[in-house]
Amino acid sequence: MSATDERPPIAELRDVHVVHRARAGGLFSRERVYALTGADLTVRAGETIGVVGESGCGKSTLAKVLVGLQRPTSGSVTVGGEDVWTMPMAQRRRRIGAGIGMIFQDPATSLNRRMPVRDILRDPLDVHRRGTREQREERVTELMSLVGLPASVADVLPSQLSGGQRQRVSIARALALEPGLVIADEPTSALDVSVRAQILNLLLDLKDRLGLAMVFVSHDIQTVKRISDRVVTMYLGRIVEQTPAAALPEGGRHPYTRALFSATPGLLSPIDPIPLVGPVPSATRPPSGCPFRTRCWNATDVCAADLPPTEPGGLGGGHEFRCHHPVPAGVGSAQLVELAKAATGRTTPLHVEETA
Repeated sequence: MSATDERPPIAELRDVHVVHRARAGGLFSRERVYALTGADLTVRAGETIGVVGESGCGKSTLAKVLVGLQRPTSGSVTVGGEDVWTMPMAQRRRRIGAGIGMIFQDPATSLNRRMPVRDILRDPLDVHRRGTREQREERVTELMSLVGLPASVADVLPSQLSGGQRQRVSIARALALEPGLVIADEPTSALDVSVRAQILNLLLDLKDRLGLAMVFVSHDIQTVKRISDRVVTMYLGRIVEQTPAAALPEGGRHPYTRALFSATPGLLSPIDPIPLVGPVPSATRPPSGCPFRTRCWNATDVCAADLPPTEPGGLGGGHEFRCHHPVPAGVGSAQLVELAKAATGRTTPLHVEETA
């Protein structure tokens, strides 16, 4: 058991499903969008979990479920050892509102345009009745200093701030009630490139200073790898692998994890992506068995017949994956690309024997 595994859990998802009615079919449509399917995840105190995957894979839905903005169709969401959706609404608001903070993707739309910064930061303190009015004002000043905002912006509207300053306000608001867990949903994607590094460094500094746990959702795979303890790979609404960040990319056992990292630019090596040639499935009609089988170079009949069980990955730190034919341990990225290219277009899959 690793040191991370020994930390107490802050939030847990168990067999969580989120199913929406498809809008395109009209009012009486029977089609459903399977946004999240069978999600199991434990977030422990002080750890950072990165969540990666293609657009529409369920990353933001997972984040919304964790922060209580999305009620699951089935399954349990536990915060502080209690299932939040069996609580009365007032208790659920207190438990999630005080224990989990949320940083949204675009501060221009997530901040109230009519409220000055001071009121935005004081609002969660007012709602949860934290301290006296004087204590709340002191907390606002403390929060602004914590995220590097000058006192002069306290009475300024969000529209008068730069993008980076607005996101600092969002971060300060998420920290107002001193949560143990912060959910960051694409927190830098709406910012200029020159500002992204500043915000990422701020988040890392706050995590260390405050002992926060963090779930970081992003398309930027290299950034996720750099700041995370564990990386969760999602595909078509399912968590297909959880891997210690330090072991990626070679430590990834699921073919989709390896394909994602092979298509990510690095500083020292050119992009040489693993070819994925099959049809991209729809979230309204997910394929049987393994959701990735329609694009996987190594899929067989068993992949269509049965959903792979969750298997331990052998790296510790919560490493696990769902795959009938996982990438063998020790296969490097360049070798895997060549093997996948060789398998492309074949009528039978190309298997790689596990090396000793």
